[in-house]
Amino acid sequence: MRKNSWTTYSPLPSPLKNGYLYAPFGPGLYELKNNHSAELVYVGEGYNVAYRMSSLLPEPYGAGTRNNSNLRNYILENLEHMYYRTLACSDKTTAKQIQDEMITQNKYIFN
Repeated sequence: MRKNSWTTYSPLPSPLKNGYLYAPFGPGLYELKNNHSAELVYVGEGYNVAYRMSSLLPEPYGAGTRNNSNLRNYILENLEHMYYRTLACSDKTTAKQIQDEMITQNKYIFN
């Protein structure tokens, strides 16, 4: 079951400018869009949304691991246009179900 509703879209913070990422420290989802092209870029879920989102950029800017270097490079190249929103969920199973629905209903560049 969902805990909250989606946050409003905010600019993805730049690690080059010591930006802050505001995301749940628990299960949920995040969605990225390119605000310049209006394209949906990616939707992801995790046990800890803030930690999972910290791997969206390639090293040395991102943390953690991610097997999608094309996504990470796209985000870095378009960082000034990247916007994100988050949704806290009660558990990872719910987050995964919502993610699967969103992938079915929307067209993302990377999904």
